[in-house]
Amino acid sequence: MNHGKKKVTKFGRLRGDRISFLRNLCNDLIRNGAIETTEARARVIRPKVERLVTFAKKQTIAARREILSRVDNARVTKKLYEDYGPRYADRKGGYLRITKLGVARKRDGTRMARIEFV
Repeated sequence: MNHGKKKVTKFGRLRGDRISFLRNLCNDLIRNGAIETTEARARVIRPKVERLVTFAKKQTIAARREILSRVDNARVTKKLYEDYGPRYADRKGGYLRITKLGVARKRDGTRMARIEFV
């Protein structure tokens, strides 16, 4: 039986490396507002960043500390808390958009996508 077997996209990395890799992707997306990456990576970081924006909407000290513990970067925390939180205060969800670019990466043929804030 397959109970309790959650499908995790591993990206060919060990657990610690994968966590760090995804955290850095999320930080880049928050810092720049949009990034171009593979479709698989975009699908994985989307719920993580949307959860962080939901925390930022609360505008409490506890929410700010939770964001800081998850992104581990003070500048990114400040941007989330002061820019994205108030911007999406009246929006119920769907803060990010994934656009498939229709091109493949030359070295391995992986499909690319652009993930950006709405």
